[in-house]
Amino acid sequence: MKKSLLILFVLCLATLSSYAQKSVVDEYDMSINNVPRTGQRVSVQLDNKRVEAAWLKQLSEKFGSKLKNTKGVLTMDGVIIEEIAPTPIRVISKVDATPTGTTVWWSIDLGNAYLAKEKTPVQWKSAEKYLKDFARMMYREDLVSQIAEAERALVASQNNHMAVIEKSNTIKKDIDKNKARKLEIQQMLATNAAELQQFNNLIDANLKEQEAARGDIVNMRVALEAVKDRMTKIE
Repeated sequence: MKKSLLILFVLCLATLSSYAQKSVVDEYDMSINNVPRTGQRVSVQLDNKRVEAAWLKQLSEKFGSKLKNTKGVLTMDGVIIEEIAPTPIRVISKVDATPTGTTVWWSIDLGNAYLAKEKTPVQWKSAEKYLKDFARMMYREDLVSQIAEAERALVASQNNHMAVIEKSNTIKKDIDKNKARKLEIQQMLATNAAELQQFNNLIDANLKEQEAARGDIVNMRVALEAVKDRMTKIE
């Protein structure tokens, strides 16, 4: 029962934590190969390796050979991201770990300008949505993983509960067997006591028979002596 309540608590906690996870995008400058670049950054409150692998997978599946990974710096030249711009753009991206999770940063060269909140507000909003959608996808996947883990834990808890019940049933059966064995032993003891009494009675009877037999011996000796005495008196 306690484990079931714990599972429910974990599920509730996971749900609440998902509401607390916000996909915040801000403007952030980063130096790439000693070149300062303005870009966008989204914070994701999840494990760095997991987020980095997902981000790399998403870009690889969409842009394939145009994606270059140089010591963690992702570069894409001449790619089209319909959600941001209809013309080819250049993207530089980097994923970093933070004390609270992970940041996904990118800088976008639109061809005629660099992505910036004030200078390219339309493209900025589109790129912001792209990053937010990625972060939300990560949160949804994390929540699905938490639910699956909680479900596995719940199944294990239910199996354990059934095992405890089965153990209780086994103990009850053992108690019933013990009671039956006790009754059987009591009956055996009663039979044994009766048999012992019979043996004692036989011993008493045997003692009486022995006494009678000794009496017969005495009588026979007396009779024998009388016959012998008569033999001595024959003339």
